[in-house]
Amino acid sequence: MSNPSTTARPAPPTKHQLALMIWLAVFPTLTVINLLFGEQLATLHPVLRTFVLATVAVPIVIYGIMPHLHRLRARLVNRATS
Repeated sequence: MSNPSTTARPAPPTKHQLALMIWLAVFPTLTVINLLFGEQLATLHPVLRTFVLATVAVPIVIYGIMPHLHRLRARLVNRATS
């Protein structure tokens, strides 16, 4: 494993890369939440159900999944350029 201070940081993701990364994070997260809590959520009004889903999913995606996807992308970009 290389020292992070000596590893070059890749350029930020393009719009298309970021869109793909967000989709890769959001789709499975919403699927799992719906599989786990779908019956309980089904009784809610659609607007309230969407609010609950977004309130649960956004922190999971932003703080849990996206950092891993950014690190994975950085490794892939660094591997491709070396």
